[in-house]
Amino acid sequence: MAEKHLQKMVRQVEIKSDGDVFHEILKSRPHHLSDMSPTVVQNVELLEGEFGTVGSIVMFNYNQDGKEKVVKHEILAIDEEKKSVSYKAIEGDLRELYKTFIITIHVDTDGENNLVTWTFDYEKLKEDVEDPNSVMDLLVAMTKDIENHHLK
Repeated sequence: MAEKHLQKMVRQVEIKSDGDVFHEILKSRPHHLSDMSPTVVQNVELLEGEFGTVGSIVMFNYNQDGKEKVVKHEILAIDEEKKSVSYKAIEGDLRELYKTFIITIHVDTDGENNLVTWTFDYEKLKEDVEDPNSVMDLLVAMTKDIENHHLK
């Protein structure tokens, strides 16, 4: 990556539900997230391209710390072998705080133990912008919601 001032934040969540299904949802069916995690995700809309394809633009309406937020993401990369998807925020609330904000979701599947890894690569617009801990907490909560939805 050309951006040299990027900071990194990584969090891992163990899930009991199927890791392949989890990857498939975040890659190709994010519009189902509002059914699985309605407290976090209110709506997901495809603006350009097709779900599950690099270069497509997807808009997420979500709730962070009790506030309604919106973000437009471009899918940067999909790696089927590694079960990872990278999204870059191109418009919305995140872009008011961060010059660059890239989210990568990676799923490790090993029998019944599946590990979901969320990675943020970001550059703050100003020094006093806080680290995106609350965004990470949100995604961890959404991960648990998806897991619970599939364990029902």
